[in-house]
Amino acid sequence: MENVSVKTDLETLLELLELEEIGEDKFRGVHPRQVGSRTFGGQMVAQALIAAGRTVTGTTRDVHAINAHFIRGGDVSRPIDYHVDRHRDGRAFANRQVTAYQDGNEIFVMLAAFQDFGKGLEHSVEVPDVPYPDALPPLGDHFVGYEDRLQMFVDALKPIDMRYANDPAWILQGTGEKLNHNRVWMKADGALPDDAIFHAATMGYASDTTVLDSIITTHGLSWGFDRIVAATVNHSIWFHRPFRFDDWALYATESPVAAGSRGLATGRFFSMDGLLLATVVQEGLIRHFPRKPSA
Repeated sequence: MENVSVKTDLETLLELLELEEIGEDKFRGVHPRQVGSRTFGGQMVAQALIAAGRTVTGTTRDVHAINAHFIRGGDVSRPIDYHVDRHRDGRAFANRQVTAYQDGNEIFVMLAAFQDFGKGLEHSVEVPDVPYPDALPPLGDHFVGYEDRLQMFVDALKPIDMRYANDPAWILQGTGEKLNHNRVWMKADGALPDDAIFHAATMGYASDTTVLDSIITTHGLSWGFDRIVAATVNHSIWFHRPFRFDDWALYATESPVAAGSRGLATGRFFSMDGLLLATVVQEGLIRHFPRKPSA
């Protein structure tokens, strides 16, 4: 019998990042087989980063900042076209705008800035004190017994190895505990290409997971148990220093505020040796519909 090769989830993600060139500074991305009701925001961030990076060539400039806005939910049955506008190519900086379209409608727009990495002043906050990832269980262990409640998460593409340093929302919900932060070790579930843009794109993909958790765990709520509607409104990342995302990084998130049906979450990626690699800020639509008490 002929052996059939089965792709890993990371191989699927890397295929999603191999955009098709459909014109000058225009690229097309597709969806994976495992999809939700709308395009995963991290996928658009990652694909847009690759599209922008494809137009910054012949230099040593790496991406140092992105600011993205989600305008419409993406249709998971159709490809996404990414159009790149070259705003500036200076001596040290390059600036791009990436606009994603489906059927002629803008669904996402992102500004990306690239810079040569230079020496200068350095300082950062300290890494939180948590166990190292090899002492923590894989994500799948946290799903055991919750499969019926978390089917969407169980079936989702999992190209990122994730190790919670605290109990995830659905376990906290069962204990009644509230938590104003979340700490999760992350890395690509396998080796990544050497090109730095793939490491930034994969981190960008991962940064849209768990970041909103601190909003709901602050209130003792959980996905799968409480009636919550959530959608990303905008997402920003500042990349502070070179890194490899096939090495472990701690994603430390918290939520300083929720108001006006929106919640703000901040996150920091730290290396294993405590260096601050990147800072994330995400604003999400968060609506909670409490269940009426039974009579």
